[in-house]
Amino acid sequence: MPVISALICRSLLARIVLLVVASGLIPVVRAQTPEPTAPAGWKLVWHDEFSTPGLPDPTHWGYDVGGDGWGNRELQYYTDQRAENARVENGHLIIEARRESWKKSAYTSARLVTKNKGNWSAGRFEIRAKLPPGRGNWPAIWMLPVVWNLGDGKWPDNGEIDIMEHVGHEPGIVHASTHSHKNQWRNNTQRTATIPVPDAGTVFHTYALEWDAEEIRIYVDDHHYFTSRKAGGDWTTWPFERDFYLILNLAVGGDWGEVKGIDENNFPQRMEVDYVRVYQQAAPAPAR
Repeated sequence: MPVISALICRSLLARIVLLVVASGLIPVVRAQTPEPTAPAGWKLVWHDEFSTPGLPDPTHWGYDVGGDGWGNRELQYYTDQRAENARVENGHLIIEARRESWKKSAYTSARLVTKNKGNWSAGRFEIRAKLPPGRGNWPAIWMLPVVWNLGDGKWPDNGEIDIMEHVGHEPGIVHASTHSHKNQWRNNTQRTATIPVPDAGTVFHTYALEWDAEEIRIYVDDHHYFTSRKAGGDWTTWPFERDFYLILNLAVGGDWGEVKGIDENNFPQRMEVDYVRVYQQAAPAPAR
């Protein structure tokens, strides 16, 4: 009898605790995602681990919206806060391109930006992502300037940094580039390099940029394969002395993405991002 009474008391106590918690009188303490460990010499200053399901965190991400081709005759319409095109699930950011009619466009997708939520003029940027396969896909991880007041005030005079580009008709080939007034793709003078990543469509890889006053260096899984240097240049070759912001997007078609057509039966397609982390150079320890 004493054992049975004890069990009954514990059951009643458990029910009381559940009722009190449900009433809000006792706050629920939820597990927090631990801070990532910074690489040696760097300090974490901004990150998103995509641990909360739903729409992307609005304190970190905004949207570029529209379907005007984005200067490359792309076919998608970038939507705003639409979970079908941009959402967090299972610890990953999903940017999904879908074949569907939307405001005179044949496809929808999303273009997420950190503009005025995360602007930087140097640092280390790590984005761990898995890329979509298939002809017609054009995922990118890149950066544009916040202020456009160099040269004619347009692209490419104000610069562009491409941390990762991949076109579906060249599976497993990843591109890195910088663009400026004198070095840009329309003249085939951009500073650029490629690296084979055969399983880019099935495995997550870390695409990273290190950027300082003299160089831009780009890596895949810490393998350094591209460098763009200031080398005494002025704004026409080095417009990278100002704040830039990050962009994550998945385009469909366009001047580059549609070179070998589009596999229309290949949709929906998605770029998955495990995390985005931004570091700044850590201050040296004071001398003792």
